[in-house]
Amino acid sequence: MTRVLYIDDDAGIRRLAARALGRRGYEVTVAEGGAEGCVRAAADRYDLIAVDHYMPGMDGLETLAELQKLPDTPPIVYVTGSEEGRIAVAALKAGAADYVVKTVGNDFFDLLAATFEQVHARALLEQAKTAAEAELRATNARLEALLGEVNHRVANSLQLVSAMVRLQSTALTDPSAREALEDTQRRIQAIAQVHRRLYTTNDVESVDMREYLGALVDELAETWSTDALPRALSIAAEPIRLPTDRAVSLGIIVTELVTNACKYAYPSGGGEVRVALRADGDAFLLAVEDDGCGMPADATPRGTGLGTKLIRAMAQSLQSIVEYDPTHTGVRATLRAAVR
Repeated sequence: MTRVLYIDDDAGIRRLAARALGRRGYEVTVAEGGAEGCVRAAADRYDLIAVDHYMPGMDGLETLAELQKLPDTPPIVYVTGSEEGRIAVAALKAGAADYVVKTVGNDFFDLLAATFEQVHARALLEQAKTAAEAELRATNARLEALLGEVNHRVANSLQLVSAMVRLQSTALTDPSAREALEDTQRRIQAIAQVHRRLYTTNDVESVDMREYLGALVDELAETWSTDALPRALSIAAEPIRLPTDRAVSLGIIVTELVTNACKYAYPSGGGEVRVALRADGDAFLLAVEDDGCGMPADATPRGTGLGTKLIRAMAQSLQSIVEYDPTHTGVRATLRAAVR
């Protein structure tokens, strides 16, 4: 049963309200003034409150203001006289859910009951909406936490696989086999870097490519640059965010292109390899270049050719291709693809 607190200084109106609303299915508690009404509202729970405007000591607007200070104040219907439109507007601005014009007879209580029904229905809908939104936020938080944990586990698993590959490569005596496993290890690390970034940030759906490629290039520099054959790897990237799958594809492409440059561009000494990423409208433009010996136009892939196949496959996953600039001294590979 809907519980109503009716606040009015008129004892006759209070009695009529209790009987009339009771017949209409409401459980009614009455208060003879604003102060008593506030005390009752603070001490008990009501679904609706009706407040008369004209009351001695503490009028309806003052009562409304005090009621609004209570935690979880129920909807308040304001009761005014027939010529008091400005007061009704003031009550609505102060937080009343609706207002009813007081008249003589049962018409007033019919109108009051109908208003109660509408206001109560709106309040229930608002409560349901608030609860649904809270549940949705909680569900999203749980899913984000779960996805973060999944990325953490994937990153750890990839790190373990990378360590196993590294151990296997050190046990081999065949230089070609060892080199192939080392290339595989770098590819695994490129993917693991993405998952590490996903579980250490609040965004589990996209990757900051400036941070990701910066860390990736640093790892490649540690791998390829030695005192005997120094490699100066540099990165100039704008803070572009890519969805996870596109970030993985681009990371593998960068790994393969940088690896090829480090392997083949400077056969007789050290040299520089540059990586650049910038926004280009709704797309991004990647460039990996060196100033080395270059690549003949009809050259066949060196090594196993797996790197070339990976570059082509990853570019296709981005709905793009890697192009080579024939006018550049050395090798300059570029790729343009949509951000999403």
